[in-house]
Amino acid sequence: MATSSKFAGSVFINCPFDSNYQSLFFALTFAVIDCGFYARSALEIEDGGEVRISKIERIIDECKFGIHDISRTELDETHQLPRFNMPFELGLFLGAKRFGNKQQKEKKCLILDREEYRFAKYISDIAGQDIKGHEDKEDLIIDRVSAFLRRASDRKTVPGGNAIIARYIAFKEVLPDVLVAAELEKGEMGFSEFSAFAFEWLDNQLG
Repeated sequence: MATSSKFAGSVFINCPFDSNYQSLFFALTFAVIDCGFYARSALEIEDGGEVRISKIERIIDECKFGIHDISRTELDETHQLPRFNMPFELGLFLGAKRFGNKQQKEKKCLILDREEYRFAKYISDIAGQDIKGHEDKEDLIIDRVSAFLRRASDRKTVPGGNAIIARYIAFKEVLPDVLVAAELEKGEMGFSEFSAFAFEWLDNQLG
């Protein structure tokens, strides 16, 4: 189980990992880091010896906050089936909050979709939750994350969305040079590399 301080500063990011969502994933991750929190994801460690569901359960256990984007409902082109990973992991997070110990009951989450009320057509059981739309726009995702973490954590140091958006635009401009210095191609940059680059750049800008 995570220590109280690490738990309170950790955010579980539950979202699609496909190439079409990657720009939104990186914007979301940058926003979490800029807000002063530790971004966590199932992609953070590639350990063939750990069962994927066990890793997700462990990360959820260690995070007070969760950001869940359930917008990916399209059918897979090959199998004509939807991907249910995001709603499933949202259910794990809500279950931990409902049935977990005292620390787990402190969990708070932001649920995102492409449109605010679209979820009612495919997952009506979460009616009553405050679902936020992002319209597949990086700036809207950043604004939603900033507002959620500022209010849910009651931290006065969490910056507003516009300030984070401006920094993210600046970061994206220098990212190609960062990749060259790291001897990485853009396609070789995963969640862990992006998080490390974002944290170092923000530390230099704000430190």
